[in-house]
Amino acid sequence: MDSTEKLIIETIDKIRHFLQKDGGDIIYREFKDGVVYVSMMGACDGCAYAEADIKELVQIILQEEVPGVLEVRLAEN
Repeated sequence: MDSTEKLIIETIDKIRHFLQKDGGDIIYREFKDGVVYVSMMGACDGCAYAEADIKELVQIILQEEVPGVLEVRLAEN
């Protein structure tokens, strides 16, 4: 695991509580070509707002905190 991945995981851990307070969670899966892949868990899994949460919360914070992050997407199962 390189320093970028460590920073991604640390940043996700900082914002995880926003999702957990609504019964959801987020799991880091992979960082490839500037894209962070995550899985949504709990109440967030399959939620109609999951994509919006990723783009409007997770992606914005990761782009601000981690150099090189271009986008955040749901990981394929």
